[in-house]
Amino acid sequence: MTHHVILGAGPAGVIAAETIRKHAPQDRITLVGDEAEPPYSRMAIPYLLMGNIDERGTYLRKGPSHFADLKINQVTAQASRVDVATKTVVFKSGETLAFDRLLIATGSHPARPPIPGMDSAGVYPCWTLDDARKIMALARPGARVLQMGAGFIGCIIMESLKQRGVQLSVVEMGDRMVPRMMGPMAGGMIRNWCETQGVQVFTGTRVEAIEPGTPLKVRLSSGQTVEADLVISATGVKPNIAFLENSGITCLQGVLTDEHLQTSVPGIYAAGDCAEAFDKVSGKTIVSAIQPNAAEQARVAALNMVGQRAELKGVTQINVLDTLGLISTSFGNWEGVPGGEQVELTDRQANGGKGRHLSLQFKDDVLVGCNSVGWTDHVGVMRGLVEGAVHLGPWKETLQRDPTKLMEAYLASAQAQSQWSGATDERRR
Repeated sequence: MTHHVILGAGPAGVIAAETIRKHAPQDRITLVGDEAEPPYSRMAIPYLLMGNIDERGTYLRKGPSHFADLKINQVTAQASRVDVATKTVVFKSGETLAFDRLLIATGSHPARPPIPGMDSAGVYPCWTLDDARKIMALARPGARVLQMGAGFIGCIIMESLKQRGVQLSVVEMGDRMVPRMMGPMAGGMIRNWCETQGVQVFTGTRVEAIEPGTPLKVRLSSGQTVEADLVISATGVKPNIAFLENSGITCLQGVLTDEHLQTSVPGIYAAGDCAEAFDKVSGKTIVSAIQPNAAEQARVAALNMVGQRAELKGVTQINVLDTLGLISTSFGNWEGVPGGEQVELTDRQANGGKGRHLSLQFKDDVLVGCNSVGWTDHVGVMRGLVEGAVHLGPWKETLQRDPTKLMEAYLASAQAQSQWSGATDERRR
């Protein structure tokens, strides 16, 4: 009987465990999580902060006997190392667990900036259910809250804090909001919108020190000092892979995997936010820490773990963000590629005063990336063109003249490409 050990009880770990059980009813499965809570979704925490759900609403599976019914053994422990030679996981407690197949699905952990005062009372990341409880106790209406970081996760947290009625300030090191997802124009529009909604935004600014006390005194690189009842650190995340050092499992930014999600060591797989997989759009391996990727990678890894050959078709580079009611999107190589071309369209007065912005990036006649702010009509079409690497032909020039013709370009080009592909298949028969 094969023993599958899954390190990580987030969405990737849970989906992998369920997929293994579906295809291997007799195999042994151990799901290891490092928190005392039932498996839950971190992406649900903002909704908990908003009051839209209770803690139970964050749970990935609602039935209390779900895992027991599937004969998935749950263990609460933290891995300290993996011994490849003996096929054993060693935990911080000193206990060990042998495996036949191993899935590393340990996710990410918050990046901790080296700032004096980070250990002060009232300074927290927003990553676990325990963090959420501490934040809710302090983020009461009228409380002064300073958030470090205005990236993708930071903007989601910001939305939930604003709904709690706090006085919110946001400090971002980058020269604009969401700098890893948005260009200067788009990031600037999001900042302007946040400021009209009563959020104080500092860009191109660092927190230099936090002085403990009530209130906390936050010293900025601009020379200002901001008083706060609560400081939230949302300065990004890093793959949770330190325990793999010297294991013989190849890690770059994340755990390097092939198209089957297998690592450099046969029988050991990785999925989710800790995995580095090949992205066909950019042509390189990337860590893409979004839940749809975690789910698909977990499914593919699990099938291979039970001996069914399955391949990951690619990594999705997609972000759709709602910042206080302003929708923005980012797909593929949104910054452009060497030798490529681009077109931008901006209307600051559209969309009820929120403004609209569209940026398209081309390589030859293929749309390789795009950004949008306040433009919700063609989100699916943008994704389809980028991920499908659709050859636009003459429609590229049309889009360069008028980027809003995305739907027409997609329908004409994707259909033509599909027909050509079908004709080719016919000739091969």
